[in-house]
Amino acid sequence: MRFQAVLFDLDGTLLDTLEDIADSTNAALRAQGFPEHPLSAYRYFIGDGVESLVRRALPPERLEAAILARSAELMRREYSARWADTTRPYPAVPELLDALAAMGLPMAVLSNKPDEFTRLCVLRLLPRWRFEVVLGADAGRPKKPDPAAARQIAARLNLPPARIVYLGDTNTDMQTAVAAGMYAVGALWGFRTASELTASGAQVLLEKPTDLLGMLS
Repeated sequence: MRFQAVLFDLDGTLLDTLEDIADSTNAALRAQGFPEHPLSAYRYFIGDGVESLVRRALPPERLEAAILARSAELMRREYSARWADTTRPYPAVPELLDALAAMGLPMAVLSNKPDEFTRLCVLRLLPRWRFEVVLGADAGRPKKPDPAAARQIAARLNLPPARIVYLGDTNTDMQTAVAAGMYAVGALWGFRTASELTASGAQVLLEKPTDLLGMLS
């Protein structure tokens, strides 16, 4: 078998987190008297961590350090209260994970979501499946697209990166996969477009999660 493990992004790949993240960020903006954004805008705000999210959501003229820090703090507080209001696995994700588990392929998760929320989402919303490694954003490691965490996961799986499929839905994910030497696969059911994924290094684009199985059989 060419591939021996699958590394997943979380938001926009395994879980549809868009509405809960948008509601939390809009609440943080509203609390400070700043304009809110429609749900569709958050497809392009998400993907690079909380700090980048609030930077993109704030008015361009209000990007002072104190406001950025306060906004990130408020967003985390709001998200802690509503992170599972609407967030669920995408259709066919359970079927994909069941099939991968039956095949005995190790699975892992790498996200730019804060580590505590990454682990919480996996534990509570994907409880049926074993993930060998789950890593979110942490002060001790650089965020994606830096490949360090992806390479760390490969080392923990005791596999060369080239034997790992990296499935994600943003340019950040594809850039991470390429830089880490993994096989970059784009998820079209997520937050971004086919053209963005292809331009950022996706070697294959999938219409639905279970399409991945055809690459692994």
